[in-house]
Amino acid sequence: MLSSASVTTILPVVDMNRARAFYEGKLGFKPEGPRPDGDVVYHVGAGAQIALHHKEGGTKADHTALSFEVGDIEDDIRGLEQAGVVFEDYDLPGLKTVNHVCVLGSEKAAWFRDTEGNYLCLHQEMH
Repeated sequence: MLSSASVTTILPVVDMNRARAFYEGKLGFKPEGPRPDGDVVYHVGAGAQIALHHKEGGTKADHTALSFEVGDIEDDIRGLEQAGVVFEDYDLPGLKTVNHVCVLGSEKAAWFRDTEGNYLCLHQEMH
């Protein structure tokens, strides 16, 4: 029943102006018109949306909130770094990045945080 429904990921933000500057200025998203509830919505990919929702105090998740499937992770990392995005680096058992990229089975992944501390990811299937 829901397998063909569009999906909106709602991210809590403490500072809407700061978050919008990141999502629009660094990631290049274009907002849809103003919403009565104050949320800001971005259309991404095929039928997916991201909504920024003001929440006093925000929330702290220790997991990836969003992951973007890309065709060339290294190229996208370079482009995002040029826009001012800072990528995470890890050297943990089972999770080690080289030039920000970790190979996980048949997938490459790289993580960064938005201005509100949400973990975002780029991932690329290796063929």
